[in-house]
Amino acid sequence: MIIHLKKNINKILAKEIAEKYQAVELINENKIILITPYSVKKIDEKYNEHVDNSWIFDSDIQLASKKYFPSTREIKIGKFAIGGKNRNTLVIIGPCGVESKEQIQQTAEFIKECGLHTLRAGSFKPRTSPYSFQGMGIEGLKLLAEMRDKYGFPIVSEVRDSSHADIVIEYSDVIQIGAKAMYDHGILRKCGKTNKPILLKRGFGSTLQEFVQAAEFILSGGNGNVILCERGIRTFETKSRFTLDLCGVAYLKENINLPIILDPSHAMGYAYGVPDLARACMAMDVEGLLIEVHPDPKAAKSDASQQLNHEQFKKLFETLKPIAKAVGRTIV
Repeated sequence: MIIHLKKNINKILAKEIAEKYQAVELINENKIILITPYSVKKIDEKYNEHVDNSWIFDSDIQLASKKYFPSTREIKIGKFAIGGKNRNTLVIIGPCGVESKEQIQQTAEFIKECGLHTLRAGSFKPRTSPYSFQGMGIEGLKLLAEMRDKYGFPIVSEVRDSSHADIVIEYSDVIQIGAKAMYDHGILRKCGKTNKPILLKRGFGSTLQEFVQAAEFILSGGNGNVILCERGIRTFETKSRFTLDLCGVAYLKENINLPIILDPSHAMGYAYGVPDLARACMAMDVEGLLIEVHPDPKAAKSDASQQLNHEQFKKLFETLKPIAKAVGRTIV
């Protein structure tokens, strides 16, 4: 249950109501908002005179529900915004990881050449094997910041665990929480304390309920700038890396008020299938695509098989434009 208390309510009384119903308390435009467990369907009648409005839910998807906020939330990234009344689709490209200044410089130049505006690359890599490239760490973030200063691109980079969350939040314009970190409450809590946009990826074994409830941790921490990223879930299929759940995306669009970005690169896992999947993603009428692009994928230190080279992306990009137009979207 979400309860908006009247603006003139005594703070001691507000705290009493919050404690009685085990509610999380938010302050928004000087208004106290209480979010209780969804099992609470009503409050004591003696408190009714202090309630401005309230909403009842059938699960703990509450702040993210369109029953509460019926439009897609508007989130500003750099000089553009997605969601709200905007019909922008943000196409974010970049390599899996920062590997060198030359590599990230080439990427930034390519983004500029394409007329795009957002650079994504990982500096802390949550790898499955301890013997794989783990990222450049803080040095990678500094290189990304250098590209931002030079080209004006907002940068997207990933938090691997809560031990370095603060430094990634400091350097990045959009903080990515990867599929393997979706359940890390330390990261979720810290991201709830910043107002920077958070790109939350769905865990590859997570239901939609679990996915959106992870977003609720950030929202209930006070940060309303959350973007959901569908990047494929693990199924019985072995011929692709994961299975992109476009049915799940249809559910999210209908019921959830957060912008949606799709990641065909991690879903497919192989470069040959990324263009077709990306075109299907654009046709889903979502707020963004995340596509891995590397100057020389064969030399990539991580996820080499799924990254497009510059020429492959340019060909794909031209085919995305008419699809965007067909669904009334502007690529930014």
